[in-house]
Amino acid sequence: MPELRTLAVDCGGGSIRATVLDAAGTMHAQPVRVPTPYPLPPERLAATIADLAAQLPPADRGTVGMPGMIRHGVVVATPHYVTVGGPRSAPREDLVAAWADRDVAADLAAALGYPVLVLNDAEVHGAGVVAGTGVELVLTLGTGLGSALFDGGTLAPHLELSHAPVRRGTTYDDWLGAHARRRLGDGVWSRRVREAVAGLRPVIRWDRLYLGGGNARRITPRALALLGDDVVIVPDSAALAGGVRAWELRRSA
Repeated sequence: MPELRTLAVDCGGGSIRATVLDAAGTMHAQPVRVPTPYPLPPERLAATIADLAAQLPPADRGTVGMPGMIRHGVVVATPHYVTVGGPRSAPREDLVAAWADRDVAADLAAALGYPVLVLNDAEVHGAGVVAGTGVELVLTLGTGLGSALFDGGTLAPHLELSHAPVRRGTTYDDWLGAHARRRLGDGVWSRRVREAVAGLRPVIRWDRLYLGGGNARRITPRALALLGDDVVIVPDSAALAGGVRAWELRRSA
């Protein structure tokens, strides 16, 4: 029988990238990437992903990670795609309505012609790195903060830790997002990462914490050394590499 191929797509606030993986999770093409187009109604996201897929080898199924709370392929809430111009711009009422309860998995299956699994982007990232033993937390440092929690390889219901307040109404997204890193510089921002890890540790008491996303590599060596032996930096490529293993994830009720 021919080997199953998976289209893996990572949808971020600033860019959308895709590749095709074999059953072992090996890339069969260099990732293709485009800036995330705004405004971005669901139909435009589906068309953008279909355009990327057309530039890649054929696939039999797809895995798409996108920001926000996604349940069973349906959008409960998504932060950037409801806005006029992307992260930190104002929401648009018609886009908020268009994305509410949107069955993105069905949209993408229709656009691509094969089954598509849609998860939060940090959950797909986690699928690419977790060992499957103990309690494992994945935090992705990108446009904002993404999170996914696993227990013995079982994916817990998604929590938007990014929206939790840190201090004086400031959320983790505001505190640790790309905008804050650019404004503060890597040194001060890295101290914030360390403080966030210290604050979350007694709440979750993980066995292993994985820090990924495009900005994880910007954590300074000094801050990294103080994070603890139970914290591991993982490559941003896991956001695509997890596309195969995501289909095998067990989910807690």
